Amino acid sequence: MIAYAFATLLLVVFGRNVRRDRRRFSNAVLLGLAAAFFLLGVFGELDRLPDRVLDAVEVLTPFAAVLAAVAVAVCLLANGVVMARQEGGGRLANLLSLGAGLAVLGVLALLWTAVRVDSTALHVVAGAVLLPAGYLAFLLLCFLGYSWLYGRLPVRRDADFLVVLGAGLVDGDQVPPLLAARLDRAYELCAAQDARGRPPVLVVSGGKGSDEQCSEAAAMAGYLTGRGVPADRIRLEDRSRNTAENLEFSAAVMSAEREHYRCLVVTNDFHVLRTALITRRAGVPGQVTGAPTAGYYWPSAVLREFVAVLVSYPVTNACALLLLVLLGSAAGAHG
Repeated sequence: MIAYAFATLLLVVFGRNVRRDRRRFSNAVLLGLAAAFFLLGVFGELDRLPDRVLDAVEVLTPFAAVLAAVAVAVCLLANGVVMARQEGGGRLANLLSLGAGLAVLGVLALLWTAVRVDSTALHVVAGAVLLPAGYLAFLLLCFLGYSWLYGRLPVRRDADFLVVLGAGLVDGDQVPPLLAARLDRAYELCAAQDARGRPPVLVVSGGKGSDEQCSEAAAMAGYLTGRGVPADRIRLEDRSRNTAENLEFSAAVMSAEREHYRCLVVTNDFHVLRTALITRRAGVPGQVTGAPTAGYYWPSAVLREFVAVLVSYPVTNACALLLLVLLGSAAGAHG
């Protein structure tokens, strides 16, 4: 009952915080903690089961956990191979799912060895790895769960501006499928607001890369005008080189045209939560919505976003990981 009470309290705090500002990573952690306490309560109820059923649950639960971890690792490895073939293996970002799959298998192999081999040094290493790995896995689940939820929260009201974030062009000046999905989503949102009598202005944001013949903003504007959007309803922001600059420079464009505005930022679904966090830090008033992403691309993209979110809280995560390494090592030494 105590675990359920904590879960309920955390859900209440979560709901209050989402109502105040849904663009906080702490919301994801609160949701994850609520789920963890709920599961703890469920496991606490197991002692009411008949002895035979309880014995079966005690055997099957760790087996199912290991089987699930192996399945995740295999899927990540398979996705890593697909990513290397489809996107090329020259970029580290394209190898994240492959690396994550190998890491999961490595942790499982280390734990299996530590259980079978009576070695204090091995137990210390296993403890030092297990707790940080559990911490990262918990945060990843929080990230995935809240990303899914955030992407489905309704937009509170119509936007004055729709900001479309850029992505790299192909062949120097062509909009790739990833970026086309964002632009198509913005076009749909624009048409929906037009039908409600609240026509928004579109801001296309993206600078010119060293291997590109024109800015991403120019290519995006061309794509939208090709779909029938009037050119006088499109504003170009063509200086940005990353998401933070996309939002900073787009905010300047919007502020110059309208002092008090609301915007809706359009990106891909895997990029929604991190963009929302950056939007909040930049003081941009608005929400973020996502366009669909090719299935094979999604796992690596999500892992890249998760790593970027971790890096954006360096002190908190470094201290937590260091503490867990020390605690795990101590537990392994006395285990």
